[in-house]
Amino acid sequence: MKKRELRTYVQYIRKNVFIHSVFLALVRTVKYSATSQYNRVSMRKLHSVVIYDTTLRDGEQCPGVSFSVEEKVEIAKMLDELGIPQIEAGFPAVSDEERRAVKAVANERLKADILVLSRSLISDVDDALKCDADGVLVFIPLPETHLRKKLKINYEKAVEMAVRTAEYAKEHGLFVQVSVEDATRTPLKRLIDFFSRVVEVKPNRIGLADTAGCITPLGMKYLVRKIKRSVNAKVAVHCHNDFGLATANSLAAYEAGAEAISVTVNGIGERAGNAALEEVVTALYFLYGVDLGLKLELLKPLSELVAKLSRIPLNPLKPVVGENAFRHESGIHVAAVLDYPRMYEPYEPSLVGNRRQIVFGKHSGLKGIIKYLEKNGVAVSKRTAEKLLKYVKSLRKKFITGEELISLALKFEKEE
Repeated sequence: MKKRELRTYVQYIRKNVFIHSVFLALVRTVKYSATSQYNRVSMRKLHSVVIYDTTLRDGEQCPGVSFSVEEKVEIAKMLDELGIPQIEAGFPAVSDEERRAVKAVANERLKADILVLSRSLISDVDDALKCDADGVLVFIPLPETHLRKKLKINYEKAVEMAVRTAEYAKEHGLFVQVSVEDATRTPLKRLIDFFSRVVEVKPNRIGLADTAGCITPLGMKYLVRKIKRSVNAKVAVHCHNDFGLATANSLAAYEAGAEAISVTVNGIGERAGNAALEEVVTALYFLYGVDLGLKLELLKPLSELVAKLSRIPLNPLKPVVGENAFRHESGIHVAAVLDYPRMYEPYEPSLVGNRRQIVFGKHSGLKGIIKYLEKNGVAVSKRTAEKLLKYVKSLRKKFITGEELISLALKFEKEE
């Protein structure tokens, strides 16, 4: 490449850093992943996005979950190591212990910005300042039922409270996001009017909360696009999982132009939980080609840490981090995966800190057993292989591992 061409390329890259990072991500993942060619439809309008984690706040609101100060710090440190740029550390107005926990996390001086939840009250912002938080997520509900039955105020009062709180927070140097609680059940006209007035005090972001988890991905796309076209501000989304659509809705919001997505580790949270961190970031990376600069190999260890501290066992069927995510038993699948893993795995498990497991049971096949043993340097007669197959197929509601299969093979072969 000539010097002039190289200079032009460098100038182009400097102006298009995100586009270049996406290109590099795609190059890196081609070797280690095999996703649908139809995903290119989703890659037409890629843009950067901020992932802000709320495991320590909304995640802890999961019934029965209560993190100690030390546990919150431990989780925050690992989120920071993963590369999460913003961590919602708690809701200071809740209690003295919550304030101690937020302050402890903030005082760790992590690379991530430490955010806290704040009602549309000046006193909540003062609590955030006392905790050394970097920013506040100011919220207020706008559906008429919330205003009349819960807050007992009218719409104009709600706008006044949110604007005044956001302005106060900005004046004190905080990062500010102003969100509408239950936004997906709020009339569009009211949302647009509210945000149009809020942006006058220049918050860093505005937010849409699907508080009851009741919007569809198509509905989320429509809503985000309408807000983006009507209000000049970055948009964040916070999705709940009541219909199992939190991750899908978060990705739909991204496709519609949302610049920030709220997540929790393992999807823990109120009721059925939130959009799962591990699902959202791996989907963005492998399906959309968006490299967030995260250490994805820490996803599994982080998941295990939160499962342990929250005392919520991880479902083996959990995407990305579950024990079954890369576990194979079916004869056809095992034989294929041993030859070419991408046939039944969309990406290499080690990329997210997980591992491939080949197990044997009722659904195993002779070809898979023989191939597995051969790959592990164990040669057996066809008679032994058939004996092994008969044994594993007799198993009910359980399986044996590859290591156990090898031990049995050696035992059976010796008995021949």
